[in-house]
Amino acid sequence: MHLIDIYIQEVTRRLPEKSRQDIALELRSTIEDMLPEDYTEKEVKVALENLGNPALLASGYADRPMHLIGPRYFDMYVTLLKMIIPIVATLALIVVITENVLTYNGEEAILATILSIMGHGIWGMISSSIQTFFWITIVFAILERTDTSKDKSPLTPNWKEWTPDELKSIPYIKKEKKISKAEVFGNLLWIAIFVTIYFNAVHLIGVYEKVQGKLQFIIPTFDQDVLQSYWFIVLVALVIEVMLVFHKFLASQWTHKVAIMNTVRHVVSTIVLIVIFNNNSLVNVEFYTYLEDLFHFTFELQSPVKLAVILICVVFAVIDVIQGFRKANIG
Repeated sequence: MHLIDIYIQEVTRRLPEKSRQDIALELRSTIEDMLPEDYTEKEVKVALENLGNPALLASGYADRPMHLIGPRYFDMYVTLLKMIIPIVATLALIVVITENVLTYNGEEAILATILSIMGHGIWGMISSSIQTFFWITIVFAILERTDTSKDKSPLTPNWKEWTPDELKSIPYIKKEKKISKAEVFGNLLWIAIFVTIYFNAVHLIGVYEKVQGKLQFIIPTFDQDVLQSYWFIVLVALVIEVMLVFHKFLASQWTHKVAIMNTVRHVVSTIVLIVIFNNNSLVNVEFYTYLEDLFHFTFELQSPVKLAVILICVVFAVIDVIQGFRKANIG
């Protein structure tokens, strides 16, 4: 009887207070029906083993879920987490970088500033991810507890019951064609880094020297005014880049449309690069002077060097375009 009492206690403590007494009586009657008149402890153990885990049995009696997210919503829940959290984390990083760039006054040590941005950026990504996880979990927990449907089979992405017809709308993606979420996240991260460096190059790219034991930024490589003068065409290139990234995210695989967009992106970016590099005022004069003093000969960023940089970028762009169409053509 001692084992029976404990078993009933373990079942009923997981149930609402108002129904515990009735279920306890019903459960005790069920157990006694399973036992002979003069039962032994061994026979009690066999009967309780047949009834199963008290928590599992309680879930059958309960009029509400005994889990936070059940199988009906779990697949959709995980899918949304994988989809939304990387986007929110990336946006949080972009916001942190933008805020730090706009408030940077050039007085702090550049290394300390970069480390500060990295620290705040990582914390911003973690914080936003935790908040996103929390609110999505809350929403699905509420859906789980307000769902009055008797059918508890998992729902499909269109919030309907699964049928074989669902398979018709799901593309089969080969491994070679697949665009991973990590790739999309990496693309967004690269855009954030590029924007930070381009629009704040006067404080980030250049000559660093140790002054009184601290690494300080001495001479910028580029003229920020020249870079800023091309803001419109750079913005156009960035918009095309972002459109490509989000289309990659939605398509999840290399298609001819993605490959064409990738080609357009490279063409526009290469044109922007050529236009900017052809400006003879792009490189800071003080940077030229520093290099001349350092290497003890006249050094200028003349046409051959510019041409080499442009050719390298073109070669990598052509390779990426060819790879894109090759992946898109995989059957």
